[in-house]
Amino acid sequence: MAISPESTTLGFVGLGVMGRSMARNLMQAGYALHVHTRTREKAEELLREGAVWHDSVGRLAAVADAVITIVGYPRDVEEVYLGEDGLVTGARPGCLLIDMTTSSPELAVRIHRAARERGIDTLDAPVSGGDVGAREARLSIMTGGDQAAFEKARPLFEVMGKNIVHQGPAGSGQHTKMANQIVIASTMLGVSEALAYAKQAGLDPETVLQSISGGAAGSWTLSNLAPRMLAGNFDPGFYIKHFIKDMGIAAGEADRLHLSLPGLDLARKSYQELADRGLGDLGTQALYKLYRETE
Repeated sequence: MAISPESTTLGFVGLGVMGRSMARNLMQAGYALHVHTRTREKAEELLREGAVWHDSVGRLAAVADAVITIVGYPRDVEEVYLGEDGLVTGARPGCLLIDMTTSSPELAVRIHRAARERGIDTLDAPVSGGDVGAREARLSIMTGGDQAAFEKARPLFEVMGKNIVHQGPAGSGQHTKMANQIVIASTMLGVSEALAYAKQAGLDPETVLQSISGGAAGSWTLSNLAPRMLAGNFDPGFYIKHFIKDMGIAAGEADRLHLSLPGLDLARKSYQELADRGLGDLGTQALYKLYRETE
């Protein structure tokens, strides 16, 4: 069955910083949305806008033609999909399950295999773009799984994102997201160091940004997060604690692949220092705090 607002009952699990905006965009596109999240209060806005609440993942799965999940950690993904009252057990044959959490490639493969035994399609489709990308429906979506399942899911992806790419079999989306996070890890170090250097050299960092953000050094991080750093705005578009989780997955995969990634290792150590100070709920741009202390 083709996915469309007219024919598809859609489930959504996880309504955090990004998930809430993604779910709202799907509702505004006309999908009948059924939701579950561990903390019901996070769903209240969407419930007032017409979403239907379910007390458990299993009850949501029983009525859905497709389910999207974006939760916190791999352990949460495993519980939501493979737990006793999970999606793989509760979903009907023919259902499409799409995990948009940044999680373990190995877990994505296990979920795919378990679901296939029940006649259920799965995709691992982590995203990049942060809170702004989720709100403005211009996420980058990196997808692993069967080609046919990817094409079936495309109408949903097109509501939430702009850069939508099928990377290969199950687990490929997660591996691609690891590559994405490795780039971000070293980029955040570079941006923080550049701003600290500019200020220490007596320059106006905001004026410096005007020059370097449009040149060869330009990046999404430099254009979007550097101004937040300079303004002292460390509200989360993406939590430090979740980025540490992502870097841990990437480091583990790098070890398995016998690959040394010193930039990733340094970023992971720096972010862990912030988390150890109790700052894990700040946004990733709070890395600049480590450099401001030495200015």
